[in-house]
Amino acid sequence: ALAVKFAERQRSPHWLLVKEHQVREGTDTAHPPRRTLFVLNVPPYCGPDSLSRLFSRCGHVQSVDIGDKRASGEKKDKLRSKFFDRKTLKGFQVAYVVFRKPAAVQAAKALSQEGPLLISTESHPVKTGISKWIANYEASIVDPKELKAEVDAYMQDYDKKMAEEEAKAAKEEGVPDEEGWVKVTRKGRKPGLPWTEAANLRMLEKEKQKRARKELLNFYAWQHREAKREHIAQLRKKFEEDKQRIALMRAQRKFRPY
Repeated sequence: ALAVKFAERQRSPHWLLVKEHQVREGTDTAHPPRRTLFVLNVPPYCGPDSLSRLFSRCGHVQSVDIGDKRASGEKKDKLRSKFFDRKTLKGFQVAYVVFRKPAAVQAAKALSQEGPLLISTESHPVKTGISKWIANYEASIVDPKELKAEVDAYMQDYDKKMAEEEAKAAKEEGVPDEEGWVKVTRKGRKPGLPWTEAANLRMLEKEKQKRARKELLNFYAWQHREAKREHIAQLRKKFEEDKQRIALMRAQRKFRPY
């Protein structure tokens, strides 16, 4: 347990729980064993910069990763965008402090024998209250030029990736695989019409009308009886019409020598 205080005027310290991060070799490449310090009970006001400054006295800090729960051992994808991959962490968190040398982990665990460490100092103050809200608001304002440059770069990468996939698909089209199977695609001389939003709305409207007709048909018992009576009346009417037609056909086939 490592005692920390937000500032010198704070009376009661806050306790950070630290231990050496131990996993199987190669399972967590982002947090290598023997060089990673696992920190629990990290308060919300203690960010990566504060943790890096607190543990820098033990050795060179290579990286600090803060999350809302313990990692599963798999390597997480790094945030590719500062506009679209933002995640606000709330409450107490966990942190992984990666040092350059393994000896720094043991030195960090020995800090528990010293007095409380200060998170906010005069040389490195931590913003709180209105100043923090103002800084968060200013950081939330997006620069249109930077956003456009990032979106353009992403679309260029996407177009390049799609072109490579299409070229790979065209190259493999009609070529059997190792087992002798040939992949068949839907592309042809006359590809189907593109599915638009208007066509989707028309299809949904037709399905809605068809479903409404099915639901209203023979919904009540009297409707079922009336449908049966009408069906029987139609059969009788058709039977009488057939009798008249047969009688007419017989009369026309009668032999008349004169």
